[in-house]
Order: sequence, then C-alpha cells, then structure tokens
Amino acid sequence: MMPAWYQRMNPRERVLSWIVAGTVFVLLNLWILSWILGALSSARKELAERKGKLGEQALYVKERDLWMKRDEWIRQHQPTLKNPAEASALLDQLKQVAGKYNVLIENPVIGSGETTPYHQTVFASIETKSPWPPLVHFLYDVQRPDAFIVLENVNLAIDGSDPTMMRGKFKIARWFAPAQRTK
Repeated sequence: MMPAWYQRMNPRERVLSWIVAGTVFVLLNLWILSWILGALSSARKELAERKGKLGEQALYVKERDLWMKRDEWIRQHQPTLKNPAEASALLDQLKQVAGKYNVLIENPVIGSGETTPYHQTVFASIETKSPWPPLVHFLYDVQRPDAFIVLENVNLAIDGSDPTMMRGKFKIARWFAPAQRTK
C-alpha cells in the first residue's frame, strides 16, 4: 500500500522526509494563519475607522443648525479687505492695545498674507517685552471673536536679562472675507 519511492527509502530518509513534510506543513499553516489574522486585523481597523467617520458625520448632522448659524454670523460680521493698508491699521490697533497694558512692541513688520477660499489675511509681526500678566491681558484683548484676529505664530521666552519679563515673538493676522465668497 505504500508508494514505491517511499519503500526504497531507508528508515533515516523516511524520518527526514517526515520532518521536511511536517516543517513545510507547519510553515504553510503559519503563513495562511498569518494572512488570515492580518486580513482580520485590517478589517477591524477599517471597521473602527468607518465607525469613527459615521460618528463624526452623525455629530455634524446633529449640529448642522449650529454650524449654519455660525457660518451665517461669520458671513454677516467678517470684514472685507478694502486694500493692503489694512495691515497698517492692524499694527496701529496692536500698538493701541499694547499701550493700554504697558506692553513694549519692538521690530514691527506688516504684510499681506495668504488668500484661501475661506479668508484673506494681512499680518503684523511683532516682538514684545513685558511682565506675564500684562501680556496675557494684551493677548486676551487682541483676540476677541468679533475681531477676526488670529495668532498664527507664537514664541514666548523668559527674558535672559530680567527673569520677571517675558519676550514674545508673534505673527498676528486679521482674517478678512474671501474676495469671492462661496455660497
């Protein structure tokens, strides 16, 4: 009942052939099992991502009215950019608020920033020197929601010569309505 090629083998060759066949069988099973577990893992990840996206979408649908109201408020209140000189007006406003809290403004630079489908910007880059509490009040006053002013870049450090003073480098931008508003 045994094949002829198997009968021609000596006992040592038979054991070796069983070891090789067993190893091939185990490796094949491990490879198949690894592939199945990998597919199962990627399916779980995809399911989790889809559940997350579904949750986000459900939240967006649930809060749609709130976001529509916010969008309408922005459309009504966001200022329009009349000319690039608005950057100078932004710098004047920053100087006025800084003067109110005795925040020293150094090295002011103005310019026009990026234009996206959602906003146009003008910016003022400034360096400040002041104690911590006046700086906090300055930043609070500058960033009122209806002012459409954004801190695009902030770098704060303790002044090396006076540990009671803070040094700040800010790129502060005002966001204006886009040139062509989308409906």
